[in-house]
Amino acid sequence: MRVLGIETSCDETGIALYDSERGLLADALFSQIDLHRVYGGVVPELASRDHVKRLVPLMREVFASAGVAEGDVDGVVYTAGPGLVGALLVGGACARALAFAWGVPALGVHHMEGHLLAPMLEASPPAFPFVALLVSGGHTQLVRVDGIGQYQLLGESLDDAAGEAFDKTAKLMGLPYPGGPEIARLAASGTPGRFVFPRPMTDRPGLDFSFSGLKTATLNAWQQCVAQGDAGEQTRCDVALAFEQAVVDTLTIKCKRALKACGLNRLVIAGGVSANRHLRASLEAMAKGLKGELFYARPEFCTDNGAMIAYAGCQRLMAGQHDQSGIEARARWPMEELPPIN
Repeated sequence: MRVLGIETSCDETGIALYDSERGLLADALFSQIDLHRVYGGVVPELASRDHVKRLVPLMREVFASAGVAEGDVDGVVYTAGPGLVGALLVGGACARALAFAWGVPALGVHHMEGHLLAPMLEASPPAFPFVALLVSGGHTQLVRVDGIGQYQLLGESLDDAAGEAFDKTAKLMGLPYPGGPEIARLAASGTPGRFVFPRPMTDRPGLDFSFSGLKTATLNAWQQCVAQGDAGEQTRCDVALAFEQAVVDTLTIKCKRALKACGLNRLVIAGGVSANRHLRASLEAMAKGLKGELFYARPEFCTDNGAMIAYAGCQRLMAGQHDQSGIEARARWPMEELPPIN
């Protein structure tokens, strides 16, 4: 089965062609970072309008790159949520129109299921069951995965997601948007041990997260440095390192707990923050200590992309699922509501 995947949940327009026998044929992505940077964050209306502009050129690029005639697909899948409703509607409307014109089924895909399954696009994909850490700007969740659609939520953030905490902390320090990569860049030159921030909710049982207190602790430390006239580049680097280390340690501790609680030794990390090299190194060491395995997608498939949507949608289309009618767009959508497939 050959599937066209469309991703428009936020500020990236992603298009991909996936073939169930040949794998990923081609993909293309346009990021709106430059468009939103002046505002310090994503402006939903601007995001929606830019998706309208980018979809058709990207689709033509992908079909040409794959050497496939436009419309020579067996289905069209699109991100139906969670995400910005206006942006979702753009992708959904495009997908439904193409599916109608080409006479093929359409299907709305869960954005986080796409992230969760992105490592399946790699040469050595993980086998079920496993524990997944979904960590991005909008989500921080630990999920037990026994198969596609067989998800048990183990824990999640009670306030800010980890990626959101990165972006907000960067903004508080006067760093440009998007803040996560800026924090990581500065942390690479930081002095270990100069600042030490709390590892929130690791001193109590459970698998939930909270990053708002860590964000406040970082802000207080930074403001104190500013008041003392010590807000130079090296101090920025030192604060960034301490913040990054606190997030990485917290995620690592909770992942280790989750693996032990489930009796598993296979961990998958997905989402934008999973591209952080310090997080990967920490989880690699943790998994090795448990004689386990760590799986993740290549960096370009950690952030939002069309390939993950095409793959996830292809699995569900092959199981006989498709939209009955209309366009589905859901700002919030618990992943546990998804039906399992064999």
